[in-house]
Amino acid sequence: MADTGINANKELAVDFLQLVVAGKIDEAYNKHVELSGKHHNAFFPAGFRALQQAMQEDHVQSPDKHITVVNVIAENDLVAVHSHLVRGADHMAVVHLFRCRNNKIVELWDCGQVLPPDSPNIDGAF
Repeated sequence: MADTGINANKELAVDFLQLVVAGKIDEAYNKHVELSGKHHNAFFPAGFRALQQAMQEDHVQSPDKHITVVNVIAENDLVAVHSHLVRGADHMAVVHLFRCRNNKIVELWDCGQVLPPDSPNIDGAF
């Protein structure tokens, strides 16, 4: 039975990211985020409302970005999503870590790196 919760959390995390990248930020937050939770992005003020606003502003600046989810790993209440994010000419490897409770995101961490177009690593980032 616990597997059902883990799979639901994985689907929730992926759906959240896909909605945000598609510019449906308010829908993503209304559907998936417990607004009293917290995020750990060092570039924005604390609180999910601040991150939501930053995501809306980012969508205005980069409306054509897209994301490809490469790996999703879950254990207990944590879900890690490893993705390929394309923003204009920039390609990025991104990892989001979500803590889920009662079918909502209650905590979020994220980190990413811009991928060099001439990487010497023939295995690639994914």
